[in-house]
Amino acid sequence: MSTDSIILGVRDLSKSFGGVTAISGWCLDLARGEILGMIGPNGAGKTTAFNLLTGVLAPSSGRIVLHGRDLTGSGPEAFARGGISRTFQNIRLFQDLSVWENVAVGLHMHEGPGWIATVIGLPSARRRERTIREKAEALLETVGLAGMGSRRAGDLPYGLQRKVEIARALATGPSVLLLDEPAAGMNPSETAHLTETLRAIARAARSHAGEPVTMVVVEHDMRLVMSLCTRVQVLDRGVLLADGAPAEIQRDERVIAAYLGSGRKKDRADAVA
Repeated sequence: MSTDSIILGVRDLSKSFGGVTAISGWCLDLARGEILGMIGPNGAGKTTAFNLLTGVLAPSSGRIVLHGRDLTGSGPEAFARGGISRTFQNIRLFQDLSVWENVAVGLHMHEGPGWIATVIGLPSARRRERTIREKAEALLETVGLAGMGSRRAGDLPYGLQRKVEIARALATGPSVLLLDEPAAGMNPSETAHLTETLRAIARAARSHAGEPVTMVVVEHDMRLVMSLCTRVQVLDRGVLLADGAPAEIQRDERVIAAYLGSGRKKDRADAVA
């Protein structure tokens, strides 16, 4: 992997809570435009990894470098402004706001006209608000929600609410988008639609720097991971167990054992296929 293509570097990252080690010696070189899947049994450390990559938690040791800038120990705002955005396993929309207003919240971080211009009512503020609305509607089209901007977010079906949350995360113009179990609670049809939406994002979405959005997906649905991701990392009890192409991961005996332990090889392989 070319050094110039690396957008996010993680070096020997560890996090302990008292005497419990949640992540130990984790390393990652994430290439621009890559779709990385992160899988592992419950308690493997995936959520801790996301919390470290967004500044919610400070590592016990190791380094996090984004765009060549060391963000180790910085708070969530520094990671967000540096270009990392995320969604959550439990949807966190503003239920009483419209769909486009939810997306506009993300756009205001970089596109907002400022409070002085807004209070005074300057023409520049009105122009920026129009721009924000146009960009929000474009993002909704990207995630398959064209024409739904005026609807109350809380009235949408679960699967569509998940897409609103993804659009809001994209609205910050991230270089790296972290998706925490985006298919959680979805039926097979909704998951299939979501997979296509994520492919559309990979093709069309751009960061504020004009680069393709790089994605990291934590997910238990193996069909989504194996069909969408270009590379997969497997964590087991906080340790990086395997890192490779989806086909390699599916054949890795260590991965199969971590998921289901002993048993018939075919049955175990099917679980990560």
